[in-house]
Amino acid sequence: MRSAFRAHAVHRALPLQLRSSSPTVTSATCLVLRREQATKLSRIRHGGSHQSRDLHSEAVNASTAAPASHIAHQHEPTVAAITTPPRHRVTLAEIRERRAKAGRLIAGTAAASDADMFKGPATGKPLAKRMDHHLTKESTLRAPCKLKQAAKHLKQPGLISLGGGLPCPEYFPISSLSLRVPTPPHFSESDTLGPRGMDITIEKYEASRPTPLPERPTAWGPKPAEYDLSIALNYSQATGSAQMTRFVTEHVELIGAPPYADWGVCLTVGSTGALEQALRMFCAEGDGLLTDEYSFSTALETAVPLGVNIVGVPMDAEGLLPEEMDRILSEWDVRRQGRKPHVLYTVPTGQNPTGATQGEKRRREIYEVCRRHDVFIIEDEPYYYLQMAKPGEESVREADVEEFLDGLIPTYISMDVDGRVLRMDSFSKVVVPGSRMGWVTASNQIIERFIRHAEVANQGPSGFSQVILHKLLDETWGHEGYFKWLMNLRGEYTKRRDVMVAACEAFLPKEIVSWDLPMAGMFHWLKVNHEKHPLAKKKSVLELEEEIFKSCIAKGVLVACGSWFRAEHHTAPSQLFFRTTFAAATPENMREAIRRFGEAIKESFKL
Repeated sequence: MRSAFRAHAVHRALPLQLRSSSPTVTSATCLVLRREQATKLSRIRHGGSHQSRDLHSEAVNASTAAPASHIAHQHEPTVAAITTPPRHRVTLAEIRERRAKAGRLIAGTAAASDADMFKGPATGKPLAKRMDHHLTKESTLRAPCKLKQAAKHLKQPGLISLGGGLPCPEYFPISSLSLRVPTPPHFSESDTLGPRGMDITIEKYEASRPTPLPERPTAWGPKPAEYDLSIALNYSQATGSAQMTRFVTEHVELIGAPPYADWGVCLTVGSTGALEQALRMFCAEGDGLLTDEYSFSTALETAVPLGVNIVGVPMDAEGLLPEEMDRILSEWDVRRQGRKPHVLYTVPTGQNPTGATQGEKRRREIYEVCRRHDVFIIEDEPYYYLQMAKPGEESVREADVEEFLDGLIPTYISMDVDGRVLRMDSFSKVVVPGSRMGWVTASNQIIERFIRHAEVANQGPSGFSQVILHKLLDETWGHEGYFKWLMNLRGEYTKRRDVMVAACEAFLPKEIVSWDLPMAGMFHWLKVNHEKHPLAKKKSVLELEEEIFKSCIAKGVLVACGSWFRAEHHTAPSQLFFRTTFAAATPENMREAIRRFGEAIKESFKL
């Protein structure tokens, strides 16, 4: 099937003289797009929402979108040569220069915004392919929210609004919030509570002040506040606030943006909610979902009630095996097995539960398999910044943020030449889980459909979460301070991992229990050789797992059973695993917990 391409993120057809047969953004096209971006930014700066674009008419009717089984081609089972480009990212200096040129962001209550207002130039970049045939009927039928659309009129001078039900902030019973936070790079709790910590305040109307307060410096120099409680605690667009949209857009560019021009972001209520939306966008009842053979249990529990069939792909120490995924898809029998799976869900870094991390070569190989079989990728990356060195190896210098960023494994979204990746990021694991806030990055076509769902599902993340995280991450720390926080956090979890691994070395019988060193994340995956169990021929793997689990509880330690994470629950496991975490227990308690786990293993195996 011939690929179709959409216009740039402005969602309007380009002038005829700027169209070409090649889906590439030319210099002339870029000029038009940047002018459009400037117009939109001007609208948001002058108080209120610009028009939310109605793309429902652009969505292909479900009856015209051919199912994947009708358009699939025969493929060779070997992995093709890698054609994805190297990662390109902007620098902190470029972001600082862009902010200085842009000036103060003025975005009032329910102001509409998108990534195009804040992205860098897209000259020479291609446009993403359309992914209509991957979308479900439910997704294609979602129309824009009429009340959200009406907010476009708030920018009209002198307009008296009797339309939207936006409460008057005068009646909000919270006038200010005060926070005690760390000062980079002094992030310890003792530093924060001591003289190195700082107190920051969020007031109800501080964004209406025309000049900055001298006693309130920001990470960007002396600047007036851009976000306050009167804005944050009112209703907003489902995309989230313009202030946080700017921050995450710049963040994506600092890590490595998609290599196509028309990409966007949307704030979420965390990755669990984002995954539920994504699965309903891409997977109809009876569809197959590819994932690691041991996968995040909550993701599985989200998919199964939707009638999605889970297809587990074998793994090794580096995660999902591309040749196995290629084999599964190449040998798929549509008549016997139903529609060929067209969506992959994976946690590439510090995978939950196995702790496996896909290297760059592995990711590019998996991406090529997905291109060959026309598979859409849901990239779930809560642990991306917790990439670790091996014990004894020197990590990146504490102050060298650019080197830290260059050392991170490239993301799927940064190598996505087609627009077939939806990346999910979250503040849960690296700031606070209770924020229930993250964001997704994808092509504008996919983001627009995601927004339509969010408008009637959650209407975006909490205003409390947005304004607190903006005050901390953007206004107080800035991008550099936030990355220093992530570098520090990686170091702290690396120490915890090393304590866990040392405890396993000390207390577990190595002839029975084995493991691979986790290189990211929060989890340590332990393989128990059940074949050496004295009752191996009489008891199943699940029976042995249950026996050891109950013994652990009796001895005062909780571990997670490997079977809880099996992608294909309808098949009996052939191996025995347990998942442990080094996320929260003190070093002393970790060592004691592993000692108790070792006692349960030894007791079960009669050692």
